Amino acid sequence: MAEPIANALEQLNKVILGKEPELKLALTCLLAKGHLLIEDLPGMGKTTLSHALAKVLGLDYNRIQFTSDLLPADILGVSIFEREGDHGQFRFHAGPVFSQLLLADEINRATPKAQSALLEAMEEGQVTVEGETRPLPDPFFVIATQNPISQAGTFPLPESQLDRFLMCIQLGYPDERAERELLEGVDRRSMIAGLNVTIDHAMLTRLQAAVLKVKASSSVLDYLQRIVAFTRTQGGYAYGLSPRGALALLRAAKAWAVVHKRLYLLPEDIQAVLPAVADHRLGDSAGGGAHSASQTILTRVPVLL
Repeated sequence: MAEPIANALEQLNKVILGKEPELKLALTCLLAKGHLLIEDLPGMGKTTLSHALAKVLGLDYNRIQFTSDLLPADILGVSIFEREGDHGQFRFHAGPVFSQLLLADEINRATPKAQSALLEAMEEGQVTVEGETRPLPDPFFVIATQNPISQAGTFPLPESQLDRFLMCIQLGYPDERAERELLEGVDRRSMIAGLNVTIDHAMLTRLQAAVLKVKASSSVLDYLQRIVAFTRTQGGYAYGLSPRGALALLRAAKAWAVVHKRLYLLPEDIQAVLPAVADHRLGDSAGGGAHSASQTILTRVPVLL
C-alpha cells in the first residue's frame, strides 16, 4: 500500500511545488476520513491543491464559490414542482454537496446561514432537506479554503464549524527555487488534467481500513492524554481539546503512520499532525495567536516513554 501513496505524492508535487509536508498532511487528512480546511492568502494555490487531490484520488468533484449572497439551497438542493400533463409533482434537484469531494472555496466569504448548511453533511454524511434525510456519496470529503479573517468581506467560522474540520493547514509562500520554477514553467492548473489516478476507490477504502489497524501502545496514548490535559488545565487557551478533538488527534496520527509505511504509532506521529489538528481548535486567550498553540504544547509536554 506504500506505492500508491508515494505515487500520489509524486503527482501532487508536480502541481504544488516545494510543499511536500503540507501535501502529506492533506493526504493524511483524507485517509483518516476527515475534512480539510486550507487557510491562506488568495493566490497561494489552495484551490489548485483541491483540484489536484480530486484528480489523483479519482473522486467525483464539485466546487462551490462561497459568496455573501449564497443560500443553503444553493448548496443542498431544492424541490421544484414539475408538471406532467394534467398532473405534477415536486422533484428534488440535488445541490453540489452531493459529490465525493466538495470544494467549499473561500468558505468564510459566505454568511453563517450558508456556512451552517454543511454542518450536518460534514458530521453525519447526510443532509436533511424539507424534512427528508438524504445520504451523501461514500466517500464524502469537504475541502474548504479560507482567507485570513483580517481581510474585508469575511465572516469568521464558528467553533462548531471549525471542529468539524479534522485538519487546518497553511501553504505559505513558495521558496525562491519553487517560485522560479513557477515563473518559468507552464500554468499549474493546466497540468491537473494530465495527472494520473493513483489511489482509486478500492485502494482508498483499503488505506482507510489500514488506518484503523494502526496499533497505539499505552505509553503513546499516555502522551496523547498528557497533551489533551495540558490544553484543558494549563491556561492560555480559550478552549481545551474536547474528547472529539482527542479522537481526531489519534486518528490523524494513525493516518500519518500509514503514510509513512507503519502500522504502529510513535510520539513523532502525534507531534507531526498536532499543529494541523489542534491549532484551529485552541483559541489562544493569551494573545500569542492560534498557530502558536501547538508549539507551546510540544515544548512543555514531555514524551516520557
